[in-house]
Amino acid sequence: MKSDSKNITDLASFPVVLPSWQHAPTTVRAFTTTRHGGFSLGPYGDANGSAGLNLGDHVNDNPITVKQNRDKLNRQLPSDVIFLSQVHGNIVLDAANLSSGNVADAVFTTQPGMVCAVLTADCLPVLFTDVTGKVVAAAHAGWRGLASGVLQNTVQAMRDKGAGEIIAWLGPAIGPQEFEVGPDVLEVFAAQLTEIRPYFQMKARVGNAEKYLADIYGLARKLLNDIHVHHVYGGDRCTVREATEFYSYRRDGVSGRMASLIWMAQN
Repeated sequence: MKSDSKNITDLASFPVVLPSWQHAPTTVRAFTTTRHGGFSLGPYGDANGSAGLNLGDHVNDNPITVKQNRDKLNRQLPSDVIFLSQVHGNIVLDAANLSSGNVADAVFTTQPGMVCAVLTADCLPVLFTDVTGKVVAAAHAGWRGLASGVLQNTVQAMRDKGAGEIIAWLGPAIGPQEFEVGPDVLEVFAAQLTEIRPYFQMKARVGNAEKYLADIYGLARKLLNDIHVHHVYGGDRCTVREATEFYSYRRDGVSGRMASLIWMAQN
């Protein structure tokens, strides 16, 4: 492990979004990157034509440039990130057992200095800690992951490791005014939730096809509340609308990826 002497509120190499959560232990560090501050160009750059901090190595960006971006990120961290091979599923892994290419959509750790991270560009990143700072986790939750239980599995993995009361932060994702879905998505959640009207608003009907606006933040809060995670923060950004700050696959088609990261400081 590298030294953990840095305070993330003092990061100067690139701008980040810090969780706005209460009751989090002072030993926990967490942030989400933006599209600023890296080496990527073209659609992977920032919105002003400057270089961007694309951290995804699966989006056809120059591999050398992606490595430069990841190296820049790792210099700010107590341990180098091992990114998951995300598949919109519900598998949760222990960061201590990770190797490159592991298929999962969430990761947790009980070891100080070990970084948990997920990549997103519209899907919902959720960062978790318990109030004692004993265990932290990061989850990648698009609608398929939400529907298949990735958040529930992450919380259960944390509780299996002795987590106390759990706090969650909903990082930057597609907002409820932009997330257009079809009836198939509504039906998936209707089978799980007794009341879905707060999370799906009818947008249009074209012939027999219905379109809805889905609230991925509201769905995540509901699913977390149902498993007794009541301290849920964030959920007030929109990756689609905030083009100067965030990558968005839904908006741009070809897009970079941001990282959401969490770890416990070393003593």
